[in-house]
Amino acid sequence: MNSRFDNFFRIFFAFTDLGFLCLLHLILLLNYNFQSDSANISHVVFFIMNNIFWLMSSYITEVYINDKILNFKKFARRTNRAFIIYLILLLIYLFFSRYNYNQQYLIISFSAFATYLVLSRVAFLKVAEYIGRKKRAVNKIIILGNNKFSKELAIKLRKTNKTLNILGSFSEKEISQNDEDFKYLGTLDDAIQYAVNNQITEIYCTLSPEVYPQIYHIAQSAENLCMRFRFVPDLFYFVQREVHFDYLHDVPVLSLRSEPLEDFAVQAKKRLFDIVFSTLVTIFLLSWLVPIIAILIKLDSKGPVFFLQERSGKNNQPFKCIKFRSLKMNAEANSKQVTLGDKRITKLGKFLRKSSIDELPQFFNVLKGEMSVVGPRPHMLKHTEEYSAIIMKYMIRHYQKPGVTGHAQVNGFRGEIKTEEQLIKRIEYDVWYIENWSIWLDLKIIIQTVVVTIKGQDSAY
Repeated sequence: MNSRFDNFFRIFFAFTDLGFLCLLHLILLLNYNFQSDSANISHVVFFIMNNIFWLMSSYITEVYINDKILNFKKFARRTNRAFIIYLILLLIYLFFSRYNYNQQYLIISFSAFATYLVLSRVAFLKVAEYIGRKKRAVNKIIILGNNKFSKELAIKLRKTNKTLNILGSFSEKEISQNDEDFKYLGTLDDAIQYAVNNQITEIYCTLSPEVYPQIYHIAQSAENLCMRFRFVPDLFYFVQREVHFDYLHDVPVLSLRSEPLEDFAVQAKKRLFDIVFSTLVTIFLLSWLVPIIAILIKLDSKGPVFFLQERSGKNNQPFKCIKFRSLKMNAEANSKQVTLGDKRITKLGKFLRKSSIDELPQFFNVLKGEMSVVGPRPHMLKHTEEYSAIIMKYMIRHYQKPGVTGHAQVNGFRGEIKTEEQLIKRIEYDVWYIENWSIWLDLKIIIQTVVVTIKGQDSAY
């Protein structure tokens, strides 16, 4: 479904966005007569940082990533996110920079670039709509099969690609009733002649060639007539969920779920984010907080400062999860889950657990590569064994590294698991995260974690 039009516009915007940013700052630098060489150098450096931050922001938010189908709303949403991150990075740079930049220069550069982004995206929409109308007159499609699945296919095709004109369907047998949104055009034997008479460009087939052998002949005839023939297998009978295609050289492989983090480049991006974020937390927070909490823990109760517990990691490999000790020393620490009003919790431990401060040392686990900043929360080995026997999809959450925080936690599913329904919902959130991961999603969950921690959760005890 990818078209040259889609590829062209993505490449076009990748160059024009950066080109406009460069041109804008060059014009500003030439028009502002700064009084000293240091002022000139500082503004040139600011110009370079603008380019670097925009490239970083657009990469993180995947503005120019070539999706299977070009979607203006997604493109505009990604552009908006990229500009927000770009602006935040620049404000951080200005905050830590010791030079007093020309305020008028800053205001003009920010507002002009924002205006350009809005106008360029609106212009893109108008051009896309114009080309879409032109393509719709040419892209004529028929579907082989008149059943529930083929009707759903027609709806999804119309929804995802406005340039397609679906004329109707051909069925293996005659149908007396007609549907205005999905017209019956004839039997399979009539398909090729109709396609020739109406200049059809693509034929979608939802029928099995093993059951209807004439499909092979129709497919061959379509290819000979320069019509694209596409098989769309109905897998719902076997797999009642969305599936994904991959290719092993020229061999198609069906996957039950999409996993962005299977890709090595994406793994590297997430790992880099984890290292940078955890390093900042360690330097600016843990460096002074750990000694203070350590002293308070020692004054509050007997025992070590840190509590190390074996938990299930990626691919169900156990690792030592680090926490501030919040319980009195007891024999059930590695087997019994903490409950509401648990007498094992120390006085300081109540505060540490309620504020989630007890989890902060897990950033050391992140730096060691055992955990990620965001991911499914790790469970005790005993609970992993118990829960996997109850819920079939439970082990899917171990496809990726566990996290200091997670999608389930910010949506209210943290702490003690009292019912099977709570466990199911937690797994659903964790699996959704694995299937829909992005850097932006990680940032969103981190922000939600901070907000939820400040507000407090009833399940935090």
